[in-house]
Amino acid sequence: MTYIWHPNQEYRENANVARLMRRFGVADADALRAVSVADVGAFWDAVVADLAIRFRRPYHTVLDASGGPQFPRWFAGGELNVVDTCLVRWAEQSPDAPAVVHETEAGTVRELSYAELSEQVARIRGGLRRHRIGPGDTVALYLPMIPEAVVALYAVASIGAIAVPLFSGFAPGAIAARLRDADVKAVITADGTVRRGRTVPMRPRLDEAIAQCPTVQLVVVVANLGETTVDTSLGRSAEEGGDPQTVSWGSLLEEPPNPVTAPTSASDVLLLGYTSGTTGRPKGAVHTHAGFLTKVASELAYGFEIGPGRSLCWITDMGWIMGPLTVLGTHACGGSLVLYEGSPDMPDSTRLWRLVERHAVTTLGVSPTLVRTLRTAAEGLPTQDLSSVRVLGSTGEPWDPESYEWLARDVFTERVPVVNFSGGTEVGGSFLSPYPVEDIASCSLGGPALGMDVDVVDDNGHPLRGAIGELVCRQPWPAMTQGVWRDDRRYLETYWSTFPDMWRQGDFALVDEHGDWYLLGRSDDVMNVAGKRVAPAEIEAVLAADPAVAESAVVGIPDPTKNEAVWAFWVAHPNYSEGSCPTGERVARRLRERVASQVGKPFAPSQVVRVEALPKTRSAKILRRAVRAAVLGTDAGDLSGAENPEAVEAIRAQVRDLR
Repeated sequence: MTYIWHPNQEYRENANVARLMRRFGVADADALRAVSVADVGAFWDAVVADLAIRFRRPYHTVLDASGGPQFPRWFAGGELNVVDTCLVRWAEQSPDAPAVVHETEAGTVRELSYAELSEQVARIRGGLRRHRIGPGDTVALYLPMIPEAVVALYAVASIGAIAVPLFSGFAPGAIAARLRDADVKAVITADGTVRRGRTVPMRPRLDEAIAQCPTVQLVVVVANLGETTVDTSLGRSAEEGGDPQTVSWGSLLEEPPNPVTAPTSASDVLLLGYTSGTTGRPKGAVHTHAGFLTKVASELAYGFEIGPGRSLCWITDMGWIMGPLTVLGTHACGGSLVLYEGSPDMPDSTRLWRLVERHAVTTLGVSPTLVRTLRTAAEGLPTQDLSSVRVLGSTGEPWDPESYEWLARDVFTERVPVVNFSGGTEVGGSFLSPYPVEDIASCSLGGPALGMDVDVVDDNGHPLRGAIGELVCRQPWPAMTQGVWRDDRRYLETYWSTFPDMWRQGDFALVDEHGDWYLLGRSDDVMNVAGKRVAPAEIEAVLAADPAVAESAVVGIPDPTKNEAVWAFWVAHPNYSEGSCPTGERVARRLRERVASQVGKPFAPSQVVRVEALPKTRSAKILRRAVRAAVLGTDAGDLSGAENPEAVEAIRAQVRDLR
């Protein structure tokens, strides 16, 4: 029987979203969803009031859609800087409350209260201004998940500059591409980080990238690995043909606190979130102070139950949209942000649970692949005290039932909901999300996120139920990207050219007969086998049930008979015994039979290949497009965010003779 979360009375009455339901006079989450899109302006106006988001000057219009749904203006006429809501009010109201807690892979811990965080932001703000960084300048953040990343984000925002968060594992070419596209003027970086027990230098990568980026005038270096010597003398500016000036983070912290924050308008740009594509240069999603803040505050409050006295730990990176989302969303709600710098399975699979126990985490965010890894490695259930956890969060890819139910039913004994939400960098939050006050079926995304007029449609744009279709949104929302940075044509072609006046997300989704919503992967991942659409997740869920399989990836490969044939790649469970079949032929036969009986004979994999590893991002999301490219012998695209890009070439070599 499929696992279903049923909220108890405490969640139904005391959850943050229950308070919002009472404000609108509705009895359940679906009724609140309906109200939230009947008048999106009125809904988001109520969210601002309910979460006490601070505007220095009130807005006169919640939503000005006179430019069409593609170019809305939110909170028109208002003046807002994110630090007022996220820092200033909590430094005033609860200065000693923990704002940031940081743990390294080695186990050392640092903590900043709201008062301490606010003071450090004020000092860095003053230092940046002294080095002539101001409103409208772009400042890249190339940092691991350390407290300085949080300080830097707020300091940049508070002077009216634009933050450009970069993935801490980027190679020089990927860094340079983003610095050039954003015309970055300053970069805040670290000398390095430690991951899987190895020192990972960051400064040398940045130096190599900056050689290709003449706009960079200032580099600020955090001594994350220890003492770092930098040249703090004034040098020639980049315009004069010299190297950018380099200063230490410590020298900026010696600046006197600068109390003045920039008077940014609601529509001023807060950050550029870069996404990677299979082709072309990365896209910079444009997010504003008021729009992004309002959306992420609502996510953390209503979906993830964050508020004063509660804490959130999400295994992510500042270079993914989840980094800024968790920072600003947690602090907008007055919560404590727990940062972990390192690999979540080091030194073993109990590390995540020990992190929860040590810091009494109330909301824990994971990826399905990470949970699959922990489940595979586990020798029984965790013995740590996980009673502090109130909500589990996940995003990034579809679940398989075995891993979802192991986490929800076995590890957490059915006492907390899994808020599995989905959106994207350009969305600035979620399109789909369940809420703790409603029943949540295994692997489900619940339904549309609040204020999001999303739908599943067929190729003609008509609503579709019970079959796989395109995920779209019919109305704008506050955190919707304000275009692609300096490329409106690309923005319109990517999101608005498929269906008239509807945003096309590029994901396939399904609404089943019970009204539960499921995300089935990117549109270009979904396979067309003999005229039938099938998502990789549907077949991967069948493979995951086999005791030999630790994890898998399914891709569609061109086939003259079926249009696309299913190829399955699997990694063996540590307890899998090869016996007399070292290449896994017996497992392959068994997996084909499982898929044929549970999904259908046409979808039985044409090839079942055992591999040592699947390519993943650092957040443990499997890169299926790269696996497909390895089979086809084509360019795998941008692998700058991959944790193990060498896995692509290993698969490429392994399958060379199979086609």
